[in-house]
Amino acid sequence: MLAQIRLLEQLNALAKTDQHGFVRLRAPVDVTSLIGWLKAQPLYPRIYWHARERDREFAVLGAIRELTDPAQLAELTGQQRPDAGSYPRYYGGLAFDYQQPVTGEWQDFGQCRFVLPRIELIRQGNQTELVCNLWFEGANAEQEMAAARTALQQLQPEKTLRKYLPTQRERQDTPDKPRWMQWLSQVLQPEALKTIPKVVLSRRSTLTFNEPLEPWSLLASWQCAAPACFHIGFQFSPDSCFIASSPERLYRRQDRQLLSEALAGSTPRTGDPEQDAELAALLLQDGKNRLENRFVHTDILTRLDGLAETAVVSDAHILPLQHIQHIKREIEASLRPDTTDWQLLKSIHPTPAVGGSPRRKALAQIRALEQHQRGWYAGACGFISEDVSEFTVAIRSGLWHDQQLHLYTGAGILTGSDADTEWQELDTKLGSMLGAWHD
Repeated sequence: MLAQIRLLEQLNALAKTDQHGFVRLRAPVDVTSLIGWLKAQPLYPRIYWHARERDREFAVLGAIRELTDPAQLAELTGQQRPDAGSYPRYYGGLAFDYQQPVTGEWQDFGQCRFVLPRIELIRQGNQTELVCNLWFEGANAEQEMAAARTALQQLQPEKTLRKYLPTQRERQDTPDKPRWMQWLSQVLQPEALKTIPKVVLSRRSTLTFNEPLEPWSLLASWQCAAPACFHIGFQFSPDSCFIASSPERLYRRQDRQLLSEALAGSTPRTGDPEQDAELAALLLQDGKNRLENRFVHTDILTRLDGLAETAVVSDAHILPLQHIQHIKREIEASLRPDTTDWQLLKSIHPTPAVGGSPRRKALAQIRALEQHQRGWYAGACGFISEDVSEFTVAIRSGLWHDQQLHLYTGAGILTGSDADTEWQELDTKLGSMLGAWHD
């Protein structure tokens, strides 16, 4: 790969100079599929990020630095611009309920895990670059150069992604439908609704296959089926991989400008344009779904108070996806000069779209009812840098391990909810992920 050779030449030239701090080497590269390139690499972690607008795509490898304590995220704001000319970008995620211990199948991911990668493949607009990152401090120059050289020498050409998906052998839902009905009978009691007017309950559907599943190929299939979504993948070791095809932005910050949104309230799509338009009109008029969306945008605006100088919310409109459509309102804000990404994350996340309202009581109810651990499902996944940060809410997501795939779906429960209808909504959302086996 020519870009690989050019970066090694830049690295050799760098060895003859005195360097300090963060350094970024870059070279143009020709790659067809960033997921196909990522899958071919022997390095870990492997991380993939594709923006919903389809104009920003990143595939990254290895780790120079790693943060696993959420409070460490505060250190990533207020940095001076490096001599490299661009700020370091940390990629990672924050668990849905990041204040609780993470165990079992989520141990690779933890409550919080962000990495500054050794290698980045960056596509922005029509330009694609291969990037090698280095960080010089103290007397580590020789060691850092050697580590960068080893990583570059290990890079492999991209692989063609297999379209083959193994046959599903078994499916187990947690909770099953009888337990779900019990849950909703409990949370929809009038006295319960007075205390917790909205709670989002989730289901884990565990699929077992007749042979190992390739998670990156599945993510590529999701990407083809739902191009208007964020597509993300995190693989910290060969043992497990978290992927998501999420329609929901938590926020995007560019300097002091913030974009967020309330995405809550949904109805299926049939594929018939006339019928889908009727369903969309009914969705916008439906009291229960409008209330569900109002919980979200009201909560975000309230939590931005003190962090933003101004904040406005748009009128409600429909976000159509392949199998489902949602009520959406955009939120725009101008942030105070001293507002950090960590302040934004701990204030906004998790929103009532995935947790409930009020937050503290809804989270307590989720912990009491749900027997599965959400981990990074409905977590905040994205990247942080001094000038630009962006996070998606990791819904419509799955955790892969060998011949098993855990798929996660959720539904907002509030006044007007019907247990059977909400169970069907979970199946509709699951169907959008299972479509890769049928489309």
